[in-house]
Amino acid sequence: MDKGGGQPGNQNAKKGKIWADAIRRAVVDKDQKTLNKLAKKLVEKGAEGDLASLKEIGDRLDGKPVQAIEGTGDDGELALTMTVEYVKSEAASKT
Repeated sequence: MDKGGGQPGNQNAKKGKIWADAIRRAVVDKDQKTLNKLAKKLVEKGAEGDLASLKEIGDRLDGKPVQAIEGTGDDGELALTMTVEYVKSEAASKT
């Protein structure tokens, strides 16, 4: 029985970690100063008005916003309502 969730044998989540793991190793191999430099640069870009930086800062500090998707059927009646809620991770709450 698959213990990892999803479809048995599905390795997609594992593949997605390769880039994150490489970045994590690069930062850890240097020292904590590297991570602090990256964070400072992100804040500087955000202060300059860079929208991607502002979004990243907001997502890290406040968590991602709730997304609601609604649709109606042919008769105008509500056919679909879906809400996706992003919650602040433990790592984000410690920063």
